[in-house]
Order: sequence, then C-alpha cells, then structure tokens
Amino acid sequence: MSETKTPDPATTITDPETDFRHPPAWLAPFVTLMAVGLSGFHFYTAGFGVLSETLHRATHLSVSMALLFLLFGRPRYRHIWTGWILAAFFIASYSLIAWSTFAATDLTFSQPVSLAFWGAVVLIFIRAVPGRRTEDSSGSRSIPFLDYVLAGLGAGFSLYLIINFQEIFVTRVAQPIDIDFLWGALAIILVTEGARRALGPSLPVIGILFLLYAVAGPYLPDTLAHRGFSITRIINHLYLGTEGIYGVALGVIATFVFHFVLFGVVAQASGLGNVFIGLATAAAGRFSGGPAKVSIVASSMFGMISGSTVANTVTTGSLTIPLMKRVGFRSRFAGAVEASASAGGQITPPIMGAAAFVMAETLGIPYVQVILIAALPAAMHYLSVLVSVHLEAKRLGLGGLPKEEIPRARDIFASGWHLLVPPVVMIALLLMRYTPFLAAFWGIVLVVVMSYFPLISRLLGKSTTSGTILTTPKLIDAFETGAKFTLGITATCACVGFILGTVTLTGIGFKLSAAVLTVATTLGGIVDALDVFNIVDERSFILFFALVFTALACILMGCGIPTVPLYIILSAIVAPALYDFGVPLLATHFAVFYFGLLSDLTPPLALAAFAAAGLAKSDPMATAAIGFRLSIAKLLVPFMFVYTPGLLFIGFEPIEFTVALISGILSITFLAAGSIGYVTAQLGRLSRTVLLLSGICLIFGSPLALALFGVAGIAAIVVPSWKKQEDYENSATSLSNERSLK
Repeated sequence: MSETKTPDPATTITDPETDFRHPPAWLAPFVTLMAVGLSGFHFYTAGFGVLSETLHRATHLSVSMALLFLLFGRPRYRHIWTGWILAAFFIASYSLIAWSTFAATDLTFSQPVSLAFWGAVVLIFIRAVPGRRTEDSSGSRSIPFLDYVLAGLGAGFSLYLIINFQEIFVTRVAQPIDIDFLWGALAIILVTEGARRALGPSLPVIGILFLLYAVAGPYLPDTLAHRGFSITRIINHLYLGTEGIYGVALGVIATFVFHFVLFGVVAQASGLGNVFIGLATAAAGRFSGGPAKVSIVASSMFGMISGSTVANTVTTGSLTIPLMKRVGFRSRFAGAVEASASAGGQITPPIMGAAAFVMAETLGIPYVQVILIAALPAAMHYLSVLVSVHLEAKRLGLGGLPKEEIPRARDIFASGWHLLVPPVVMIALLLMRYTPFLAAFWGIVLVVVMSYFPLISRLLGKSTTSGTILTTPKLIDAFETGAKFTLGITATCACVGFILGTVTLTGIGFKLSAAVLTVATTLGGIVDALDVFNIVDERSFILFFALVFTALACILMGCGIPTVPLYIILSAIVAPALYDFGVPLLATHFAVFYFGLLSDLTPPLALAAFAAAGLAKSDPMATAAIGFRLSIAKLLVPFMFVYTPGLLFIGFEPIEFTVALISGILSITFLAAGSIGYVTAQLGRLSRTVLLLSGICLIFGSPLALALFGVAGIAAIVVPSWKKQEDYENSATSLSNERSLK
C-alpha cells in the first residue's frame, strides 16, 4: 500500500542546499571562523554601510566559494549512468571553455601561469566525475585533498579582483589582459561546479547551454540566430563587469537576502517559531480538522521570517503532521497540507523568500510597495488551502484538538511577547522606508537584546516570559548557520549570471516573447471563433494561452532552482512575453514569480512535498499531487491579477476591484469544492465538473462571467446538497417513526 511506503530519505527530507559535510575536527574551527566572519561582515555593513558594488560582491563570493567546496561534496545520483552522462557533459563544457580561452591568449604551455591554469582545470575534471561520499564513525564526511585546492581556487578568482581592483577597474578599464581571461575562465568553471554541488545539475546545465547559445549564434535557425560571441568576449562580459557573475542576482544576495536569512536564523534560535506555533494552535486548533488549520496558520507565520520552503516544512511539519494523522487525516493528505502551506511562505510578506528585494531592485520601486501589494495574493493562496482542508475535514467528519491540548492565546502572548518585538519593529522600519538591510540589522540587534528578557524576569522575581537566551556560543552557532544557509543560493545566483549575461548579449528574451505571442494569437483566435455569445473578448483568450505557456515554462524551469535565482531567470526571459500583451510590468513579474514557485510542489523535484512525505511516511508522488491540488490558487491567482491588475492596486478602480475580488473568492471556493467533492454533502460528478469549470471561468474577472458562472456554480453547490440533506432528514424521520411504532 502506498500509504505505508517510506520514501527514500535521500530524496525526501534532505534539502540539497543544506546537505553539508561535517568537516574533520582540525578543520571545524576554521570553517566556523570563516562562516561567522562572513555573517559578521554582512551584519556590520548592514548597519554601517556596504562597500563599493564590485568589492562587496567579490568579498561575499570569495568566502562563500571557499566554504562551499569544503562543505559540499560531489552530488549523488539515483542511477550511476546518469552521473556519468552529466560528468561527460560538464567535462566537455569545461574543456571547451578552457581550451578556447587558452587559444585566444598569448600564453604557451611553457609558462608557469598557463601550467597552473591547466593544472586547476584538470583538478576540476577529476572532481566532476561521480563518486561515493564516505563518512567516518562520527558521521563526518571525509574531504578529499582536491577539494581543499578547489576551495582555494574558488576564493582566488574573487580575491584576484579585490587585490587588483584599482588596476582592473580604473587604470586599464575595458582593456583585459591574458591573466584576466584565465581567472575569468576558472571563475565560470568553478561557479558551475559549485552550483552543481550545492543544488544538483539542473541550473548548471541550463547555464552552460546559455553560454553555448552565445557562442553558436551564427549556426542556429533564423528565429534564434544572432551574430555570435567569442569565449573571451563572454568572459569579459561575465567576469569583469556587473552583467554576469557579479551582477544583480549576486548583488541582491550580498546586500539584502543574507541579512534576512541571518535574521530568520537568529530569531528562530531565540524561540520565535514556538511562539508562532502556539498562537496558531490557539487560533485554529479547536475547529474541524484543527491540526491541519494549525499547520496553515503556523506555516504562514513562520514563512514571514523564513526564506526556505523545506525549512518551513520540516520545522512546523514535525509538530503538525503527527497531529493531523492522529485526528484522522490520511498520511498523504497531512503531508500535502504542510507542503502546500509551507510553500505559501515564499509569497508571504515581508521576506517572500527574499524575492521581494530582487523585484523591488529590478523594477525600481520601493520595497514597501512590493510587500503591500503581495499581501492580497498571499491571502488568496492560504484561503484556497484553508477551504480545501475545511471541506476535507467535514467530509471525513473530523473534529478539532482536545480542549486540554489547546493553549490560550493570552498565555502564549504573555510569555512570548518580547520575541514578537523584533519582527514588528523590522516591518515598521520597512514601512517607514528605511533600507531593508538596515531594518534587518536592527531586527537582529533586537532579537539578541530581547532574548535576555527571561533572565531579567527571573532576576525581578517573575517567570512569565519564555524563550532561549542568545549567549555568545548560541549566537556564534546562529551566525555560522546563517552563513551556511546562504552558500547554495550564492552559488546558484552567481550561475544565474551566465543566463542574465547571455540574455543581455544576445537578446534571446525578445525572441522567445515573439514565439509565445505568435502561438498564443493563433490558438486564441480559434477559441474566440467558438465563443458565439461573446462572453470573453479575443484578447482575453490570447492572453490566456500566453499565460498557460508561461506557466508551463516557469514550472519546468523551476525544477530544483531556488526562489531568488528562479525569479531572476524568469523575469529576464519569460516576463517580456506577457509584457508584449500590454500587461503592466509589475503584474508580469508577480505572475512569473508565482508560476515558478509551483515547482516546490510538482514532480520530479517537489522538495517541499518530498520533505513532508518523509515526515508523514507517505508516498512522495501522491503527496506532491495532492499538494499541487491544494495550491491550485497559486496557479490561478496570477491569471486573476493579469486580467485585473486592480488586484495589485495598479490603476485601482473600486468597482473593478470589488468584482475581481468577488470573482477570485468564488473561483477559489468552487475549485476547492469541486476538487474535494464536498460542500454540505458529497457531490456527484456533474456538480463537481460544473464547479471546476465555473472556478476556471471566473478568473477572467468579467462581470458577465461572474453572473453566469457564479450562478451556475452556486446552483451546483446548493441544489445537490439541499436534496441530499432533505433525503437524509426524510430517512432519519422514517427511521424514527419505525422505532416509535415498535
């Protein structure tokens, strides 16, 4: 039975971004020193000012790459032949980059610099070959000697820019020399290898394919062709400028994301997560299907400070999933609820998986505007999950938690109010238009200060407050953990620079937009011809198909890529396709962001669903399928605010906004009811079909569609339920009469 199937831990609970090696005893203090130093550097610059753009990013990447090669081993593959195929692909790509660079310079094999260069490339080749990871009796994975060399090289290509900053960027700007190209080639190869280790092959393969596209432009079909660029021109663009490795993606990590990840880790260490779970239990535990609703509320609150869907799933799910199973939910449904709710944390202000900072930077709008706009779409996602959970609980006849297991909200608040002060102050600073990193700086300071309130309370003879006092060892551990948690995202964002650099060089984004426009226009015209009552105009049909293709591209590209780099890629490549239809730029960016995040719940790399399945001991694919169904609003909400930008407060009109909001709520409700198959009674197939179709049609936000399909949906809900309820009451009355006669 699939219900009792235990997933492979390697593919369920382990997040590839945090699957660290434990360094040997002699190395551990140095790793701690580097990680704490990196966090300390960012903490200091957040409060007292960052360095110049390139220096700040290079400093961050230098330490991060050294730590990455020490803490991440070669990735595992389910099938050895997959590993060998990917190894061959990467080695061939590295060879092309290395040889093309060497051939374009004046160096020869007899020169020490060229020998060192080829020696470094050979070392990378050796470590690219798949192999087994070994662990000693304490669980520490051995670190091969070659990884120490790669750690030095990983730090070296950024240190080269830091040490020679004046010469490269001032004295001989735009006039690179041979040694610049060799370090640039190593940078591209090492960033690719680092991203492969931290995340797997998905993004590195995409990055290399984009580089190959930049080279092979003259040999491609007309729709994709361009004039082509040499390897040295590509290296100059990616390594010695701010359009590639040290571009906006890495810049956002080094100036915004790191600080908020560090805040989340420090806040969690102080006990804030327990306060969130306690408040969620007090608010929702007593209702039907109580633990599932606790999961939704707790995950939404935890998601406000967490940038990781998997961390959210594991933290809250370890408590809520066993409770859901205990009250009667199936294992797969319990895991799916937790995964879907945790995935919502990525779209919940103020942090939104850190993508909000990138969006504000990319669009050139205030950060506070992004998080205020994001509140309503996030609420719609949680409404979808909540309605589905409620109907499933009613269908199964499940109750809430026992009264004795539900804490009082005032007791939780009385003991943990001091832990809520830092996030409240941080959000207030953001709303007051202070810079995000300064808000994070004061948030971290306040977390540390407020953590000492239990000690102060005890000294004053009171013991009402709770939490963990952040002593120096605990703070060092939090700073080390915060730095480690950013390594994977740093490597992937540096790799994303390949894609962004290629887009700016070749203009591929416009070519893809033109292709989507052509196909969507053809299909939209066909469907419009079938709309004899003219319920929806032709442009809406064309836009619908453009959104469908965009959603598919976003979900496929999102497989295994974290939130921030995923959004950066999609906004550069896919968003222009929607903008060509006249959709406001802010709406297009929100749309691709939401579409891409569905990859957390869709196979084959549904990390949130697989993590939840590991905790629930359920089938991971079944859990992912149910989680996707529960998160259907996350798929439909982008359609809503693309058709009605007023939902994002773009060109706000009260009547239009009200119609769109009612349509959205009814659409979510109908889809949830049709998916679960229950309202006040079990629904038949016809009623479920009508509800599903009504829910889909309501996304257009048209008053006519709202009137027609809203009435049809309500009729499908009320009539069957009323009839079944009437039959039940008649049956109960007849049974009662028979008993009285006897």
